Amino acid sequence: MVFFKTQEETLLPKIRLSHLQKAFGHKKVLAGVDLDVYPGESLVIIGGSGTGKSVTLKCILGLLTPDSGKIEIDGQDIATLPRKEREKATAHIGMLFQNAALFDSLSVWENVAFALLQNKKTSRTEAKKLALQKLAQVGLKKDVADLYPADLSGGMKKRVGLARAIATNPDIIFFDEPTTGLDPIMSDVINDLIVSTVKNLGATALTITHDMKSARKIADRIAMLHEGKIIWMGTVKELDKTKNPYVKQFIAGSAEGPIKMEIKADKA
Repeated sequence: MVFFKTQEETLLPKIRLSHLQKAFGHKKVLAGVDLDVYPGESLVIIGGSGTGKSVTLKCILGLLTPDSGKIEIDGQDIATLPRKEREKATAHIGMLFQNAALFDSLSVWENVAFALLQNKKTSRTEAKKLALQKLAQVGLKKDVADLYPADLSGGMKKRVGLARAIATNPDIIFFDEPTTGLDPIMSDVINDLIVSTVKNLGATALTITHDMKSARKIADRIAMLHEGKIIWMGTVKELDKTKNPYVKQFIAGSAEGPIKMEIKADKA
């Protein structure tokens, strides 16, 4: 995936967040997020735990309602749409959840074909056929289809989750901490699958992660979220040259720097 800055001047953003704000009680999680994601681009949001990465995704998906700001998809502000219209506007978004979030009571193929079965426009026979195709795309053989999530390893669950995310051929895919809980080798396998599936679909991808190796591999651009705002954005090459002290501290994984971690003493 190659993305040139000159395209940004001519393309309408696939996703545009403008002054997005969200608070929970007195805690302001999003303090004015501004972000453009362009068609066919893979953008990765990095940042520490609790900085608002997951909240950002949930606001776009409609799982949370922002307090203010705009969420535009293909130029349409979906933040203020009625529920049914918003669900229709986000129906073309695929999602790989952090822990795969498979349904334990459903077989692997039923998990992959869940959206197809739910809309009741696809027969079970056709849905299973399509599920097998998607499983093959993520490197899983057809004998996995009738297993259940309890029978799978962590890496296999991630692959099934990815197959489900692409089952409806979405033009937008979200990845929530896609390598969490995986060993380094399986993490790299998942990264490669993300790159290839997004490219093959021609989809726009938005990923949140704190795994810098993953971010470097799958991103066209990287944005850093800190204290509820995007404080830096650039390519992977620009990431390595940045002088932003917050970004430098984060990618180095250093305890020393401007990002202050609140450590509560163990009172037990």
